[in-house]
Amino acid sequence: MRKVVVILAAALAAGSALFLGCGKKAPPASGGGDGSLTYILERKKLILGLDDSFPPMGFRDERNEIVGYDVDLAKEAARRMGVELVLQPIDWDAKEQELNTKNIDCIWNGFTITEERRQNILYTPPYLKNAQVVVVKGNSPVQTLADLAGKKAGTQAGSSSVDAIEDAPDFKASLTEVVEYKDFLTALMDLDVGGVDAVVIDLVVANDNINRSGKDFRILGETLGEEEFGVGFRKGETALVNKVWETLLEMAGDGTVARISTQWLGADISIIGK
Repeated sequence: MRKVVVILAAALAAGSALFLGCGKKAPPASGGGDGSLTYILERKKLILGLDDSFPPMGFRDERNEIVGYDVDLAKEAARRMGVELVLQPIDWDAKEQELNTKNIDCIWNGFTITEERRQNILYTPPYLKNAQVVVVKGNSPVQTLADLAGKKAGTQAGSSSVDAIEDAPDFKASLTEVVEYKDFLTALMDLDVGGVDAVVIDLVVANDNINRSGKDFRILGETLGEEEFGVGFRKGETALVNKVWETLLEMAGDGTVARISTQWLGADISIIGK
């Protein structure tokens, strides 16, 4: 797993100063009277919405059980809160609708914090750094983003990778087509067989796939921007957000987060409480 840590550190080093102290940031101040925490505690379960094909954050293992970094964090947080964690796979492209109709209570699955999403989502403070990168086949002549001019790129529909492409208009205009797949794993499978020339993807997912699959893929040195993951809740549910974040800080303080991070990501790269 050292390869994961080295690539992640190198890709994010330039932007690290921007995030100093973000793990200590408190959620928006509010009293506990919004009823959201009481609702969860009385029902005794927390329904977590996720894309179950998003390794290493949340995915199905060989026994078809949902596992991953975010899954383990959430399981321990729910245990400490005294509630059952229910894992609910969702259509990632409809995640906000699932949340707002109360089919789920939170989105906890490598959920990138963006200003656009903040209009409809109440986030915890960030708990992990990430970046948007481009993956190509090992024998591809592509070495830079500019080399993708006239080529086809794939990504996952509804993901922050789509936003990253939109936020790089010159890069997008240089491509002949952007193909949106139901998940990143399908996009990478199409890359492997030559259906697309590149895949725009989360760095943590790219690292995990390359190391786990053994495919001859590589990550371009240029990124399409750094970002952070947070847990998303319904607007106004500050009491629940505060409790979840308080629990995560407790887990960071006693070494639980470090253990989970090392298990799934190869090192303690969490920013909770840092």
